[in-house]
Amino acid sequence: QLQLVESGGTLVRPGESLTLSCATRGFTLDYYAIAWFRQAPGKEREGVSCLSASGTSPNYADSVKGRFTISRDNGRNTVHLQMNNLKPEDTGVYYCAAGYRGFLSHLATMIPADFASWGQGTQVTVSS
Repeated sequence: QLQLVESGGTLVRPGESLTLSCATRGFTLDYYAIAWFRQAPGKEREGVSCLSASGTSPNYADSVKGRFTISRDNGRNTVHLQMNNLKPEDTGVYYCAAGYRGFLSHLATMIPADFASWGQGTQVTVSS
């Protein structure tokens, strides 16, 4: 059974940094694209960043480009999202997701329907 467990969400002040982690179990990360999504109260879930199974060509939403960095450690089956210069509009529940693409595939999207496995989410609040 595929499992994803996010951690690291907390309350931070604008301008601060935070790293989210996603521990994966039950599958080999080498075969899966991974992504981070977020959902703010009253808003739809939106893609934040994605990374292919091969670890190449990360993509970012325009709103986080230059501030967030996605990374993966296939050997440890973990995924991270480094978030710098956080803004109040970054507030929301952050979800880690995985979608099968094939061994070291270069394919990755930020379309929720492309990801079959999701974590339970971790709350990030950016407020002064």
